[in-house]
Parts: sequence; C-alpha cells; structure tokens
Amino acid sequence: MKKKIYFAGSIRGGRQDAELYKRIIAYIQREHIVLTEHVGDLSLGKHEGKPDRDKCIYDEDTAWLRESDLVIAECTTTSLGVGYELGYAEAHGIPVHIFYDRSRTRLSAMLTGNDYFHIHPYTSEEEIYPVLDSILGA
Repeated sequence: MKKKIYFAGSIRGGRQDAELYKRIIAYIQREHIVLTEHVGDLSLGKHEGKPDRDKCIYDEDTAWLRESDLVIAECTTTSLGVGYELGYAEAHGIPVHIFYDRSRTRLSAMLTGNDYFHIHPYTSEEEIYPVLDSILGA
C-alpha cells in the first residue's frame, strides 16, 4: 500500500542539501507519495521569503502533515521550520524518522533526547536508502 510521506528539509534555513533532498524524494516516490516534493525543487529558495505567502505556506504544510502517514526529515542543515514540523508531527501522533550527516552537524538534544523520534545518523548518502527501505517496508 502506498504511504503518504511528508518530507521535511531546510528551505529558508539554507538550500545546500537541496540536491540530496531531490534524490531522496525521487527514491521514495518510486513506491510512495511524497506530499512535499517541492522541498527538492532546486529553484525553491529563489521564490521564498514573500511574507504574504507565509500564512498560505503554514496552512498547506500543516494540512499535509495531518494527511501524512509519516514524516521523513533530513536535518543536516538547521531549520526552524523543520523543527516546528517535527514538533507538530509529534503532537499529532505522526511517526517521525530523522536523517542527518553526522560528519557535518550535531543534532539538537531536543531531537536526540526525545524517544518519540527515530534518529538515523549517516556518513554517506548510500547509507540512507537501505534505512528508507526498512522504514517504508520495501
């Protein structure tokens, strides 16, 4: 059965991992639905930051979160928005899987200290995909 995945990754916090997001999203989309495929759009940062869109973005994202079966977040690049999405998912009982490159960042204790979150550190991109297969039941 196809799962609805909310993929979370940094947008306003920095787009240095956008290529990685794009590849992860494409991998997930082979079998499942990614509600937030725009996070992997390499031109996304160019159109962000318009205050009149903020309410619309909030409404869309929280609706997608409530519709999702689970959240997969790539948290190497720090993002206040992703942090909020993770807390929102927890408050609504949505399972959360967090990936981060341990060679580039140290994840917040607010995430690693919370047993609700499934944390998946990696050092190379190739380590991500078998874990995704396990999470998604491939």
